[in-house]
Amino acid sequence: MSELSDQLLIQRVVASQCHNAFASLVKRYQSGLRYSLRQITGGDEMLADDIAQETFIRAFKSIANFKGHSKFSSWLYRIAYNLFVSQHRVARNREVTMGDDQPEQVGTTNEKIDLHRDLARVMLKLPPQQRMALHLNLHKQLTHQEICTIMEIPLGSVKTAINRGKKQLQEELSSWKPGDVS
Repeated sequence: MSELSDQLLIQRVVASQCHNAFASLVKRYQSGLRYSLRQITGGDEMLADDIAQETFIRAFKSIANFKGHSKFSSWLYRIAYNLFVSQHRVARNREVTMGDDQPEQVGTTNEKIDLHRDLARVMLKLPPQQRMALHLNLHKQLTHQEICTIMEIPLGSVKTAINRGKKQLQEELSSWKPGDVS
């Protein structure tokens, strides 16, 4: 069943609540979605997995509302993004700062690991909209129009979020040395 198109799988789910068809969609998209969520949550695997799970639950419950005007993956990412923003808002309202309690990696000599960790730390400083737009553009290599669809914001806002996010990353990492970003 995994070789069937998204549209055929969706039709099966809508027509008969076929759990096997939905399981094929989950299998197809869960790895990429969880990776993206880990990136925008600063490596918080539990949070990323919780958001991914809730994304698929909501997608299953509302799959009949999917009209096919965009890719199924874009629809899923829109659900995940909305959940991420809601979670971020709740955390901010509780005055919980994401990432502050992450243990420091001490004594690592692998500069790629250090750069990835420091980049993730700088990404956490970005507002959620910039963080998500940058991730979708740089990591997922989506077009600006696909990002508009996922985030439900105008094209100009996507371009602004990406440009401002890149500028802040460049400023924060301009004099990067392993273990240098606080």
